[in-house]
Amino acid sequence: MSKQLVLISHGRFCEELKTTTEMIMGPQADIHAVALLPEEGPDDFTAKFLDTVKDFEDYLVFADLLGGTPCNVVSRLILEGKDIDLYAGMNLPMVIEFLNASLTGADVDYPKKAVENIVKVNDILAGLSDDEDE
Repeated sequence: MSKQLVLISHGRFCEELKTTTEMIMGPQADIHAVALLPEEGPDDFTAKFLDTVKDFEDYLVFADLLGGTPCNVVSRLILEGKDIDLYAGMNLPMVIEFLNASLTGADVDYPKKAVENIVKVNDILAGLSDDEDE
């Protein structure tokens, strides 16, 4: 079994991030989404998360927000001894990098990759117009 990626979030953000990834990269059987819905609490989310990962041998987790319930639930599981790599602040470039790493076997610094993909496009465009003036 290949490495699995579990996306966790408040609301359906994680499900839509998976859908968006599939729009770009095609269907993804190794990506799973566990959403904390408004009517659910931490115990409900814990049960859903554990049910999702119960058959996984190797997986990592991307959470939407550090300190939010989804991240806190998985953090508690880590503190209880579960071997889980957990990253907060997930974004689309991180998910695509996971897929690329799965294909190439490369190690990824996910926080670095996330930061590298936050850019102010206006600055890039301003640089382009400066080059055209020369």
